[in-house]
Amino acid sequence: MASARQVALEVAGREVVITNPDKVFFPHSGHTKLDLARYYAAVADGALRGIAGRPIVLKRYVDGAEGEPFFQKRAPSQHPEWVETVELRFPSGRTAREIVVRDAAQLLWIVNLGCIDLNPHPVRADDLEHPDELRVDLDPGAGVSWDDVRRVALVVRDVLEDHGLRGWPKTSGSRGMHVNVRIERRWSFDQVRRAALALAREVERRAPEQATSKWWKEERHGVFLDYNQNAKDRTVASAWSVRPTPDARVSMPLTWDEVADCDPAAFTLVTTPARMAERGDAAAGIDGAAGSLDRLLALSAAQEAAGLGDAPWPPHYKKQGDEPPRVAPSRPPPVDTPAPHHRQGRASDGRARRPRTVEGAASGGRRSTARG
Repeated sequence: MASARQVALEVAGREVVITNPDKVFFPHSGHTKLDLARYYAAVADGALRGIAGRPIVLKRYVDGAEGEPFFQKRAPSQHPEWVETVELRFPSGRTAREIVVRDAAQLLWIVNLGCIDLNPHPVRADDLEHPDELRVDLDPGAGVSWDDVRRVALVVRDVLEDHGLRGWPKTSGSRGMHVNVRIERRWSFDQVRRAALALAREVERRAPEQATSKWWKEERHGVFLDYNQNAKDRTVASAWSVRPTPDARVSMPLTWDEVADCDPAAFTLVTTPARMAERGDAAAGIDGAAGSLDRLLALSAAQEAAGLGDAPWPPHYKKQGDEPPRVAPSRPPPVDTPAPHHRQGRASDGRARRPRTVEGAASGGRRSTARG
């Protein structure tokens, strides 16, 4: 069962080996790699609800939560035969076979690779072109209070309900909140993004002092509703994910009644297994609540008729026909210049780039900071 270098945990009818189990992954709290694996074994029912059957990007913290992670798109070339993969095609035209997790053994296998949080795509492996989840990412700007985040989340709930949809809130595990919306698999990524943009603009209209849909940081205030998290190849940390914070905070599913006075610091690797045992998963009903985007897309059409067209896409995506100039308002628009070559550093919207991506780290694949 155990040696100086590994421990085997029995889950889902298999033994999963955890290597370097005593390696400290959270120096501030002292939690080890084995603590992380045991956490995910304890909350597997909830964690799997957010990732099961979905391709997942491996965000690997090989040096623990305080080290620099890298995103690995391609599944390691050496993986057990009981670990499933599926081939995805990215906006760049590249392809990669990504891991698909379906049970707790596969979940612990990727945790052993150094995955702290879980980053699934919003599609299922049997239909990679039609998302079944619209994701609302509430990203507070500098100095924005947690109270404002909660207030905006409640406006999101109201807008969704007014358009025939149910939102499932969770803390992000950092400073923000996420609201996941299960949808029927009828729409393309572009349509889901368009619906998310319409939602963001309507929330901004209802709460103009607290919410913004503006992509460029120089135009933002309050809580940004990041509609581009619904673009193809974007991933968001799923429910029950541990985040790389000093206190090993968890992205916790909540009931709407809890949102108004919840404290995200209360949900950690240590405290949440007991909550799961006592209360179950607040998002347990999400898979039975798939709704239609028809009314949000009708809202989008009405906004476009009123003069609100598309909004900027992330830098590495193909320029869209009806997209406004992909340049910050304070800078002059480019004149027939090709898309810039993106280097490590800061994105053109002023935000820090995501950690480096390794498309095939285990198989000698090329490294790139782009997502696809």
